[in-house]
Amino acid sequence: MNPVIPTTTRKTVQARFPDGQTFEGPIGTTIETFVNAAKLKVIGSITAVLENGRLRELAEPLLADADIKPVTTADSDGARIYRRSLTFLLIAAAAEQLPGQTLSVHHSMPFGGYYCERPNKSQLTAEELESLKQRMRELVAQDLPIYQVRVPLDEALQLFRQQGDFEKAELFAKRRKDYLTLYELNGVRDYFHGFMVPRTRYLALFDLRPYANGFIVQFPRRQAPNVLQPFEDEPRLARVFQEYQDWLDIMGMPSVTALNDAIRSGRSREIILVAEALHQRQLSQIGSDIAALQPDVKLVLISGPSSAGKTTFSKRLAIQLMANGLFPVTIAMDNYFVNRELTPLDAEGNYNFEALEALDIELFQAHLVALLNGETIIQPEFDFHTGKRRWGRELKIGREQIVLIEGIHGLNPRLVEKLPEKALFRIFVSAFTQLNLDRHNRVPTTDTRMLRRIVRDAAHRGYTAADTIARWNSVRNGEKNYIFPYQNNADIFFNSALVYELSVLKALARPLLLQVEPGTPERIEANRLLAFLQWFDSLPVEDIECIAGDSILREFIGGSVLEDFEPWQT
Repeated sequence: MNPVIPTTTRKTVQARFPDGQTFEGPIGTTIETFVNAAKLKVIGSITAVLENGRLRELAEPLLADADIKPVTTADSDGARIYRRSLTFLLIAAAAEQLPGQTLSVHHSMPFGGYYCERPNKSQLTAEELESLKQRMRELVAQDLPIYQVRVPLDEALQLFRQQGDFEKAELFAKRRKDYLTLYELNGVRDYFHGFMVPRTRYLALFDLRPYANGFIVQFPRRQAPNVLQPFEDEPRLARVFQEYQDWLDIMGMPSVTALNDAIRSGRSREIILVAEALHQRQLSQIGSDIAALQPDVKLVLISGPSSAGKTTFSKRLAIQLMANGLFPVTIAMDNYFVNRELTPLDAEGNYNFEALEALDIELFQAHLVALLNGETIIQPEFDFHTGKRRWGRELKIGREQIVLIEGIHGLNPRLVEKLPEKALFRIFVSAFTQLNLDRHNRVPTTDTRMLRRIVRDAAHRGYTAADTIARWNSVRNGEKNYIFPYQNNADIFFNSALVYELSVLKALARPLLLQVEPGTPERIEANRLLAFLQWFDSLPVEDIECIAGDSILREFIGGSVLEDFEPWQT
């Protein structure tokens, strides 16, 4: 019997969920309606879905049968959507409570929040802040829709100028298409780079609190998506951000628009030279600080997340120390790995090389104590092919020598608990800041570090962009477990961000991202990176060639004169 029979065209669509449930409804029913019907049990709250592997807003209609997977605030994309939507809620409330004042959203806070300021950088009064928070809560309670609206480009530019958001108007003035898709909430229209939740009721978890010259809008972190983390003051981190803002003021670079204008007007080399000079100033100061602490400080511990530029930083610091009459030697923390069979396992039963217990802490501490006492040690060398330790060269340090140690556990107090505190100097290196697209659209610094790694991995390690993106979540989890919790143990922070770097990385990363296979989870991330890179103008090739050979960026794009440089060895 023929199993194929004629039938009428179906006027319904089906949504199939990972738990086996299937729901059917009229063509054009919103994805949100299907998700609500499924009553899925998830960690956090659902802010979007994957429809047949493609990221979709909940407000979108379902036009064909599809496999639907929820994206929640416990996921990277879901958390970004929540934060972006909460920013719009803040802007919409401020339009009523602070008329004529276009708030700026600056950097993120480690406990989960954005630091914000009003145009004149004057702090909101307690009454103003409470009124703003109360209006946000009212908008949430009203469950208002957040929806897309396509407007002619000229109309959008006029809107931005009327709102006093001239940076955004300039950014989009050179847009090739004659329209712009905006989001609207309670009569307020604005551009946001990325998806939104469909209604304000999704945004109930937030808080506002005064901070420095502005305030913090707090949101849940994806590691604990149902609660707000306790507030933690970060005065040194705040100083890093303020210093970077001062740098941007020096260079006249408040936004991507200003950077693009400078590139188009032929000022690329000026930007590169000033940015590199500001790095050199930081390094020179750190070198002088360490020299001033002699003869006490003998061990400099350097830590930071992936692709922060720690390797180049360490070598440039060594040169600064030599210029101050000190002779640095290096100890590689990786050489203190325990033999492979003693390595701890993670929850999946795989070797956890990022755990502190993967290191022979007792041997490491014993060697450092011996060096401080003027004794000679035999350095271990770890063979990554055999997973075994062997013994290498002897090492002894003299009065004018200093030991540089780079590794992810450098700021963990357990690593050096048997060492005298006065002998230690700790440095945390990271790309803390980056130019934002405009006042309301941030470029996360983690994205800058991921692009650095994508470019470097392709050039030096044979990995595709898909490989690097696939590993990135694991890398980030390791940072959150083993690096960031100890960053405040540092004596000083070094900000490795360079104002011009995304205009360099764009040309190198874009072809790699376009090679990521469509329909894969990695392609979703590649598309997101490609989408924000489009707003950066590329630096001319001849200007890229003038980037100094010892620049931190050279660690990722190639051409570093420090690649084979090794500090003084005995």
